[in-house]
Amino acid sequence: MSAGRPPSAEGGAPVPDAPGASRAAAAGQGGAAGHGGSPAQGLSTALIHHPYRPPAGFGAVPPAVHKASTVLFADTAALHRRNWRDKASGYTYGLGGTPTSFLLEERLATLEGASHALLLPSGLAAITLVDFALLKHGDELLLPDNVYGPSRELARHELAQFGIAHRFYDPMDTAGLAAAIGPRTRLVWMEAPGSVTMEFPDVPALAAVCRARGVVSALDNTWGAGVAFAPFELGVDLSMQALTKYASGGADVLMGVVTTRDEALHQRLLGCRTRLGHGIGANDIELVLRSLPSLALRYAAQDAAGRRLAAWWQGRPEATRVLHPALAGSPGHEHWAARCSAAAGLFSVVFDPRFDARRIDAFVDALRLFGIGYSWAGPMSLAVPYDLRSLRGAAGSGMLVRFSIGLEAVEDLIADCEQALGVLKD
Repeated sequence: MSAGRPPSAEGGAPVPDAPGASRAAAAGQGGAAGHGGSPAQGLSTALIHHPYRPPAGFGAVPPAVHKASTVLFADTAALHRRNWRDKASGYTYGLGGTPTSFLLEERLATLEGASHALLLPSGLAAITLVDFALLKHGDELLLPDNVYGPSRELARHELAQFGIAHRFYDPMDTAGLAAAIGPRTRLVWMEAPGSVTMEFPDVPALAAVCRARGVVSALDNTWGAGVAFAPFELGVDLSMQALTKYASGGADVLMGVVTTRDEALHQRLLGCRTRLGHGIGANDIELVLRSLPSLALRYAAQDAAGRRLAAWWQGRPEATRVLHPALAGSPGHEHWAARCSAAAGLFSVVFDPRFDARRIDAFVDALRLFGIGYSWAGPMSLAVPYDLRSLRGAAGSGMLVRFSIGLEAVEDLIADCEQALGVLKD
């Protein structure tokens, strides 16, 4: 990242004494043997201001985990020199970042092909940061009509209360987006693909329309995860991910990230994040740092299993459509084929209209290896039923089940789906 990398003790130069260490060491010279400090110091003082510092040069595969609210300065001159907007100047306070959070942001920027990355407490928090940082009273936001549900609700409630208007556009209609952008439009969100109905839009064409009209384009890249395609090569201004999904991979972390190559946009986002008081726990950051090295392997395994199970569903009479961007005939397949080298292990099955909501719920309940729950990219496969009428207008009617493929043997998942279909027999 252009802002510079945080200092690290891993295999680098010797780590200097912590702020105040030299003063503590001086105070401790000739002190009482029991406390390691001066005879006048109490035990608590001696332990808090202990002069010992571990030797430098320790190296290990996992990065160190740094935890702090207060960040100590060597002196007041160092305090005055620090600039919280510039990572290269050092650290100011725990909310501003630690070596551990800076390290994860750097690696995520590399993953996305960005210059800057900002961590947030969740994917939704990342979406909210973009909206809050870039929109004000009187502005307008455009959302795809297959948008992530909580993003839609944010626009309908909090943004509306702030006097920010929103409208929906068809992400499969580039000309329609061009016609929808008005003089008040400041931000356009995209999803590739829609997270339930799985339409894959022509992202470069949509981004080009936004750029030509001077409107910021933001992409939810949680599905692509930085693996399937390079978001900034497609022309978008901002990319966000719910790191809860693939980057974490363990179904045990909530985290998000916003990335960009644009310095001015980064500064607006950074300032807003600081004022909103967002912070990320070091232990959660540690879990994502631990998972990132296996991201490409997990993505590939779930991609292969997802495609195989989706192909199996294509041969089932209970299904009328299988929505998976890598399958010919799925909405936007040609855009996926032109831009992507992989696909997430996520797809949806549209069931024959003769199966109503009650029977589809019974099918999902009969699955033994698929958990019933939201999210995706964890080790356990998941299934969730949806009524198409509650989704985008062009999706049609009937029942749909979204499958998130985990790391189980795909043969076992196929067998589980087959046995569960028994409840649909007349």
